[in-house]
Amino acid sequence: MTSAAIATPAHQLYESPNSRSIELTDSGWVITASTNPISNTSQCDALHESLGIPLPEMTFGGNHLTLEHRPSGWKYTFNTEEALRGVKNGEMEDGDGGVKVGYAEAWLKSRTGPSPSLPMPKTVPTKPYDWTYTTTYQGHTEPPSEDTSDKSFFPSWTPSNPQNLSHQIPLAELTRPDPILFYAEIPLFEDELHDNGSSALLVRIRVMPTCIFVLSRFTLRVDGVLFRTFDTRMYHSFSSKPPLIVRETSGWEAPYDMVKNHLPKRNDLTPLTDPTFIAKILSTDLPPHITQQEGAKTGWRALGRKTEYATLA
Repeated sequence: MTSAAIATPAHQLYESPNSRSIELTDSGWVITASTNPISNTSQCDALHESLGIPLPEMTFGGNHLTLEHRPSGWKYTFNTEEALRGVKNGEMEDGDGGVKVGYAEAWLKSRTGPSPSLPMPKTVPTKPYDWTYTTTYQGHTEPPSEDTSDKSFFPSWTPSNPQNLSHQIPLAELTRPDPILFYAEIPLFEDELHDNGSSALLVRIRVMPTCIFVLSRFTLRVDGVLFRTFDTRMYHSFSSKPPLIVRETSGWEAPYDMVKNHLPKRNDLTPLTDPTFIAKILSTDLPPHITQQEGAKTGWRALGRKTEYATLA
């Protein structure tokens, strides 16, 4: 028995050298994904001046994803500058999830001891920041434009009712083999953490005949220490009336060896560089009392899951 055919909504696709867009005529959505080369020196200098922290090795300052609902004037964006603004600028405090490389303190002591054979290194003052670039950035709502008719309407995020299915993200719908009208991957930044691991933030979007789905995923690997993931999922069903946006944020963390023990082949470490593999181990294969409560004993406040919704006028 075959399932009923899914009607494709009227839409237009647009493309330029550095961006792609889809306009959904009936529902009034316009979605734009902008992907540009790594920021050049002058762009990095300006961004560094704005943020006040050293930038990741690969900073895509011109990249962004924007979702605009024209009937309500609501606009939501993921971009690099705001993502990096979520990185701790200053001394790490309780809840920030600060990470130290295992040999860092011994390395420092060996070079600052009293032995005359180990001269004191020349140093310059550096402003402390989170060298792992951990960010819990969830995207952000753009301020209403000047021509928005109702300035009083500015949708807020409300905790979802677990008993209300419209307040949840329907995984069954997202795993159906529906046609994909629009797809994009937008890297925001990536860094190799001085060869101690990797840190990266990537945003993906799918537009299907029935819905819009966004996944923003921050992935951190500190070799020999821990793995960490922070996901933001956003879902909108075209059939929701009034239009409803569901947003789910989830933070996971576990010791490095605990994830490594789940490798399919013991001597092949390649999967440990794959954000999808890491997220599967953290979210599915390991017990949640470890990954979303204990973590890797860093005290990171972002552990756990939160689901919210916003209603568009």
